[in-house]
Amino acid sequence: MPKVFIDGSAGTTGLQIYDRLAARRDITLLTLDAARRKDPAAREDRLNEADIVFLCLPDAAAREAAALVQNPATRIIDASTAHRTAPGWVYGLPELSAAQRAAIAGARRVANPGCHATGFISIAAPLTAAGLLPKSAQVSCFSLTGYSGGGKKMIAQYEGEKTDELFAPSSYGLRQQHKHLPEMQMLCGLDEPPVFVPVVDDYREGMATTVPLPGLDARAVWQCLTDHYAGQRIVRVAGFDAVPSLYANAMAGRDSLVLYVCGHDDRTTVTALFDNLGKGASGAAVQNLNLMLGLPEETGLRL
Repeated sequence: MPKVFIDGSAGTTGLQIYDRLAARRDITLLTLDAARRKDPAAREDRLNEADIVFLCLPDAAAREAAALVQNPATRIIDASTAHRTAPGWVYGLPELSAAQRAAIAGARRVANPGCHATGFISIAAPLTAAGLLPKSAQVSCFSLTGYSGGGKKMIAQYEGEKTDELFAPSSYGLRQQHKHLPEMQMLCGLDEPPVFVPVVDDYREGMATTVPLPGLDARAVWQCLTDHYAGQRIVRVAGFDAVPSLYANAMAGRDSLVLYVCGHDDRTTVTALFDNLGKGASGAAVQNLNLMLGLPEETGLRL
């Protein structure tokens, strides 16, 4: 039975991965008690004992942990930003293409996508691949997320004694240096990164990532995305005639993602609705684990 270890299991992403794996009987979940989690020797032993390791750590710590893995049979899924555009690492978004899914299944090193990046790439990558969106286009993106994406510190701020400003949405990353930008540009093949405005709001989970596409015909965009995601289990495209109210927490608690194409003629927006802790983080990591183990990719997920 495959042995799985979560390095950083006390963090938000690690806890969510553990929740999805704890009841499974097709893997053995290796653990460390609280007293040994910061013991370098104990961690190194677990990292090299496991068949697959999740790294749920800050970037620098994830790089250090990856370097500790000397067992050639141990495979890694890194949930940090550290390796998303690094040579030798496979980007963990199987819906990009059949070749991407096969690459993940056979990979030794997989970089789990960022949450905002998942929404943007799910929209833009199929359109650039089809030639509908020019790679030279200057694309913009607006992405609304729940506060759980900020980790334990932000969760404590929002769920504790809040100051007045925390009751309102807050845009951030306004210097256009957000850590997700390199993967957003690279995976979509864009000449320039998108102009990106992330916004955190006073709700726990859920994400609505919107990409305006001026000049592109709405029905052509819908058809392109529908064709690309035909037969997918976890990502789907809503009907063209659906006119929803896009509440950003609509997919909270689920590991799937839905794309909504809205507009008419050449006035088009596409919104990805999903859970920032689901398809945006821990659900995606478990999906990649399933692929690497040769299991149905939705195993243990909440769709």
